[in-house]
Amino acid sequence: MSDKTRSIHGEWSSRFAFILAATGSAVGLGNIWKFPYITGQNGGGAFVMVYLACVAAIGIPIMIAEIMLGRRGRQSPINTMQSLSAEAGADPRWHYLGWLGMIAGFLILAYYSVIAGWAMAYIFKAFFGGFFGTDAGEVKAIFDGLMASPIQQLFWHTLFMIVTMQVVMRGVQGGLEKAVRFLMPALFVILMILVAYAMSSGAYEQGIEFLFSPDFSKIDADAVLTAMGHAFFTLSLGMGAIMVYGSYLPGHVSIAKTTFFIAGADTIVALLAGIAIFPLVFANNLEAAAGPGLIFQTLPLAFGHMGGGWLFGVLFFVLLFFAALTSSISLIEPAVAWLVENKEIERHRACVWAGSACWALGVAVVFSFNIWSGHKWFDKNLFELLDYLTANLMLPIGGLCIALFAGWTMRQTDTEQELELPEQGFQVWQFLIKYVAPVSVFLVFLHVLGVL
Repeated sequence: MSDKTRSIHGEWSSRFAFILAATGSAVGLGNIWKFPYITGQNGGGAFVMVYLACVAAIGIPIMIAEIMLGRRGRQSPINTMQSLSAEAGADPRWHYLGWLGMIAGFLILAYYSVIAGWAMAYIFKAFFGGFFGTDAGEVKAIFDGLMASPIQQLFWHTLFMIVTMQVVMRGVQGGLEKAVRFLMPALFVILMILVAYAMSSGAYEQGIEFLFSPDFSKIDADAVLTAMGHAFFTLSLGMGAIMVYGSYLPGHVSIAKTTFFIAGADTIVALLAGIAIFPLVFANNLEAAAGPGLIFQTLPLAFGHMGGGWLFGVLFFVLLFFAALTSSISLIEPAVAWLVENKEIERHRACVWAGSACWALGVAVVFSFNIWSGHKWFDKNLFELLDYLTANLMLPIGGLCIALFAGWTMRQTDTEQELELPEQGFQVWQFLIKYVAPVSVFLVFLHVLGVL
């Protein structure tokens, strides 16, 4: 692939910078918050093995395709799909795939920012000893108090959005790249410190056995579909983020090799999070299948009763904040890039517009936990509705369409030119993107709709 075109927004300075940025986008609350609790709910080791198989067979081929589309188009996802469909002589309505991804990322950030705000609040609660010596009822009361307070949540949501937009405002190399060059190494260092701490908890072997000793009797169809869905969602696919990051990738960089690095790093972070968390859970006789409350209600209880728990509680929630920030800057980038390209405004103004709109929707999400908690749509509050619409509907549709466009609509000569794979490697990818990935994602989608 030649460097015949460049994005007007700039490029990553190196392949390593792109790997850090895309890994940062993929590594988020899904790795630190969601992966441990769904592993706990689905029996541990066997679920992990199914999840890893799904990353290899579904996640990696779709990520290769999404990065390829981004680099070929060199624009925001909407304009990229518009130009690529014209290049392929395809239906111009393919540009709606770009809209779907951009809107999904925008909606996700609106509630993601609120959860990230909780992590920021817990950094300070842990720092000032808020969990020291507490029992389960007191820890639950702390979390319930945060949920019931619109003022507290608004403060942290607003602060997180300001930090996110300050990074994005500085551009590709000056903002996104500088941030991930600090945040990603820091995230790995903190995670390794927490793993070392877990090794001294007295239940390290029990935690490792739970994660890596498979008992396939605990695996059913629901567990397989959950693993498939999480493998897809944790890689930030279908939300425009990876596509827009791919548009900043220099033409000489191998997309396939880079994707393997990103997927590998993302998976390692998820596994390390499990290695850090489950020994603490077992050492304190807590429930591994505690669900979404594992991070904000179960772990604070563990930190409050362990030697050094104050320091490691602070480090854990700093880790959660860093993971959220590396994802949030990628979620808003497609909207910012589109505003710059289509409205011909400067980047900082585009950030203010996009960030303000996202913040305003986030305010409504905050209210859905307290003063608007009685307002339901399809028996869900606004937070639950946005989470359901994006994770369970918009992202699977986006991933399915990416696979179909890359596998069936783009000219094979164009995909070969972009990927520059050996013939056998290209044939494997083509088989996965044409058949395995679409069918698998479609099955997930049917399961979400209750058909399967």
